[in-house]
Amino acid sequence: MIRYDALDALPVREALPALHDALEGHGTAVLVAPPGTGKTTSVPLALAGLLGEGPARRVVVAEPRRIAARAAARRMAWLLGEKPGASVGYSVRGERVVGRHTRVEVVTTGVLLQRLQRDQELAGVDVVMLDECHERHLDADTTAAFLWDVRQTLRPELRLVAASATTDAAGWARLLGGAPVVEAEGVSHPVEVVWAPPTRPVRPPHGMRVDPALLAHVASVTRRALAERDGDVLCFLPGVGEISRVAGQLGGLGDVEVLQVHGRAPATVQDAVLVPGTRRRVVLATSVAESSLTVPGVRVVVDAGLAREPRVDHGRGLSALTTVRASRAAARQRAGRAGREAPGAVYRCWAEAEDARLPRFPAPEIKVADLTAFALQAACWGDPDASGLALLDPPPAGAMAAAREVLAAVGAVDSAGRATERGARLVRLGLHPRLGRALLDAEGLGAVGDGTSDAAAEVVALLSEEPPREYGDDLAAALRAARRGNDAYGARWRAEVRRLRAAVRGPGKGAAAQGPERDAAAQGSRRDAAARGPGRVVAVEEAGRDTAPERPGRGAGVEGAGRRGSGGAGDGSVGVVAALAFPERVARKDGASYLMVSGTRAELPETSALRGEPWIAVAVADRPVGRGHARVLLGAAVDEAAARLAAGALLEERDEVHWGDGDVVARRVERLGAVELTVRPLTDADPGLVRDALLEGLRQEGLGLLRWSAEADVLRKRLAFLRRRLGAPWPDVSDEALHARVDEWLEPELGRARRRADLARIDAGQALARLLPWASGEAARLDELAPERILVPSGSRVRIDYTDPGQPVLAVKLQEMFGLQRSPEVAGVPLLVHLLSPAGRPAAVTADLASFWKDGYKGVRAELRGRYPKHPWPEDPATAEPTRHTKARLAK
Repeated sequence: MIRYDALDALPVREALPALHDALEGHGTAVLVAPPGTGKTTSVPLALAGLLGEGPARRVVVAEPRRIAARAAARRMAWLLGEKPGASVGYSVRGERVVGRHTRVEVVTTGVLLQRLQRDQELAGVDVVMLDECHERHLDADTTAAFLWDVRQTLRPELRLVAASATTDAAGWARLLGGAPVVEAEGVSHPVEVVWAPPTRPVRPPHGMRVDPALLAHVASVTRRALAERDGDVLCFLPGVGEISRVAGQLGGLGDVEVLQVHGRAPATVQDAVLVPGTRRRVVLATSVAESSLTVPGVRVVVDAGLAREPRVDHGRGLSALTTVRASRAAARQRAGRAGREAPGAVYRCWAEAEDARLPRFPAPEIKVADLTAFALQAACWGDPDASGLALLDPPPAGAMAAAREVLAAVGAVDSAGRATERGARLVRLGLHPRLGRALLDAEGLGAVGDGTSDAAAEVVALLSEEPPREYGDDLAAALRAARRGNDAYGARWRAEVRRLRAAVRGPGKGAAAQGPERDAAAQGSRRDAAARGPGRVVAVEEAGRDTAPERPGRGAGVEGAGRRGSGGAGDGSVGVVAALAFPERVARKDGASYLMVSGTRAELPETSALRGEPWIAVAVADRPVGRGHARVLLGAAVDEAAARLAAGALLEERDEVHWGDGDVVARRVERLGAVELTVRPLTDADPGLVRDALLEGLRQEGLGLLRWSAEADVLRKRLAFLRRRLGAPWPDVSDEALHARVDEWLEPELGRARRRADLARIDAGQALARLLPWASGEAARLDELAPERILVPSGSRVRIDYTDPGQPVLAVKLQEMFGLQRSPEVAGVPLLVHLLSPAGRPAAVTADLASFWKDGYKGVRAELRGRYPKHPWPEDPATAEPTRHTKARLAK
């Protein structure tokens, strides 16, 4: 019996006429309804005609998470007085509760995405509702784009609803072709905001690290909320680890029950949270409780103000979730949990002044996540670069290029980016493409156990959802723990193993597709003709939002081999599967750390069971704060043979000639990416490579490697002066310019050189003379414009110092310049005259001799005539006879 009393109490009922009108008139709509209005449960029933209003339709509701999908379906079934599987059912990864009379099916966005790849027309579906679209998960954005494409090209009668409490309504309205925005009034239960920042500064989150001081503060605020308010408390934390730590700090709460709710929690715990408790409760939850779920009894929310988002470090080949400040939209969603049933309060663990600085909405996953799975979905849809997809945000070009490289390496796309048969099969597996590659290749090579997919499926299932940290960092040991474990993770792992085994053995295995796959391929061909031409392929298997495609940063490679153990998935075979999934993270021990074939260094914890292994395959890694190397969180031992085969695309043998340790190093190297496998001396190195190495040495250590005589050094300085003073055609002789013109001045000597010693025999001055402007005839004026020496009044020829190209220096004894009224010049530039004492020490510096004789000479004369009485010190130097001799010599 339909519970009309409960349905009539839902405020969204008032918006249903406007929603019906929007769908009838436009076919699409954006529904904005605050938390607690019944958007997720009442609207689908009404659209399906299950409430006695409107025609009977089949409605699919897409939720971002399994827990929300199951809960929504159960709530709708309860409102109808039925059990799930009758009029309302649900489909999530590994679980399908749907009957022949089901009119409303709640699915995860991942399941819907796979269903669209299999059946692009969504035959039999009349309405699709994308719930909680504000979360901007990649699966949800992709699904929305595919649905709009279907509506535009194949099924204009398909109705689409984008629904949320805090979404960018204008953006979604534009995306859905100018869809009307329907707003529902919220529940009138006020929620008081209590600002509860830490009393002392806490460190901002970095990577997965959250300051323990903040977690202690959250626990303290939770205790405060229990004391100050009635009802259950819902506390939002970013991840499982933080939930566990805060739970440990909430001991001694008496009759209060503490529940931990997250994606890894047992289904029994998740379900228990959704029914009223017999005791007062504190529910510690991740963002899974942010949307779609009503936790009965909650009157208080404690918000740590943090969230987890994916990030990719393309430079290091690593990716992981990172902790960020929650958006204002998320904060509103969380606060709304406190006012669903009655007035409530939200304790925000940050200062009110900080609130305005929070981002408005969460960062769209398409902007920050690994796009490998998205790129494969787009390629299988027939739009390899996703340029034709209706997306709120376009995928970043760099991330798409990196994704296509991975897909090409695993054979999922061809050179044009179009999906191959192998790519279509990878999509059907419902895994991240890299994990799918490991599953298929390990099976095909017989790399695990008896050559079937069974053991490979076990390892891949372990990689598709990271095992609990208590399982350790050795993948082989974690597999043994999962096999014997009776915990929630073990149950999910066994279900995923069964799914993967069925997926590998099911329709579509091999080149000859049969049954549903063949029919779907035909549908894809028809769809291609109706839309953008050939290239679309299809998929069969379904996967949820919480499947491996949301796990970014996997690798690419070719084949695999075993290392240790035999039968089933031995230790070495586990490593083979990991290496096939992450070949760029195969690593060899190198001193105290491991060097991955990608070039990134990684370290193992002191307590790791993998320490000392010559080779490992790194499955999960991060980069701790302030550390240059990655940290291995999960890996497996492999041998060199497995490494060579798994990362075969990076295996090469080549001659390497470079400058190292002060000389030319020539060797033949076999390397696996950045890892050197074998090295042999090279005696017949290519002359071109040797020449490049010598140039590298000249760039690193400078042109001083050549033989620079005093004359050569002076020539270079003279040319530098003329270049600065006169410009072209006088050559630029700076290091950069000489490196750029090495072919013009250092050949053929450089071509004959083979090592450092040969460079030292090259006469730099002779080579440099080749750059003189001989063709124009200006070279003949070198001695005129920039003479090496100049004749002074005493008759001496004194060398000019061109070290400073801005003003050359003439260092000469003062007595030799007597009688000279003007300072000498070169190329029109007055020389800076350093007048020396009879002992050759500087006595004065001037560029204006006439002024010096008039004003400066008297002081110098007074100071030096007593010290050097044998030398002439006339009162009028301007008219005196220049000399380089003493008075006695002059008297003779």
